[in-house]
Amino acid sequence: MTLEEAIKARHSVRAYREQPLAAETAETLTARIQQLNTQGQLHMQLVQNEPKAFLGTLAKYGRFSGVRNYIVMAGKRADDLDERIGYYGEQLVLLAQTLGLNTCWVGLSYTKVPGTYVLDDDEVIKAYISIGYGQTQGTSHKIKRPNQVSHTIDQAPDWFLRGIEAALLAPTAVNQQKFCFDYQPVTGQHLPRVVATRRFSLIGYTQMDLGIAKCHFEIGAGREHFEWA
Repeated sequence: MTLEEAIKARHSVRAYREQPLAAETAETLTARIQQLNTQGQLHMQLVQNEPKAFLGTLAKYGRFSGVRNYIVMAGKRADDLDERIGYYGEQLVLLAQTLGLNTCWVGLSYTKVPGTYVLDDDEVIKAYISIGYGQTQGTSHKIKRPNQVSHTIDQAPDWFLRGIEAALLAPTAVNQQKFCFDYQPVTGQHLPRVVATRRFSLIGYTQMDLGIAKCHFEIGAGREHFEWA
């Protein structure tokens, strides 16, 4: 499965089979987490065979069941921490999909279990990602139209539209899709630029959602076609 195929196949899954991750799969995830932690200056951590984090009232309210494996999304406090967590965390989500796993971003419906993670000085947990073998493959949800998340869709090249289509398949908090991508043509030898912004939401999580959407946009558009403004 390619990353483009993973984007189309991925749906948020909240109910899992109580099945350990295959050893080779866990090793692949752990290695990739280490790489992305270095790239993104994060402290993401894979926790396996631990059910307590998703047994509380919030997890039941969020309709989670059977969760025994998850990724703790943490890093040092910074203005751009949420966006980096979204951007690099979604790379793990898509990798998991290619490995035959299912996932779900979790902002509130979990309990922090002491001893299951390590935080360095000034580090904070911003989210969890449940991961494992889903009871189903999840279902798709209604998404916005391209012209609802871009002011420049009619004047942009095909690669930009492919990026928008991929971004619209990105998971966001309660499917709010509060992001916007605009195309900026550039003369001379410079690459065109893409401006990525987040819109206001009472729910929050828009900065993390923007990082997730940017990850999808890059895969759909092809990173060689543009640079971020």
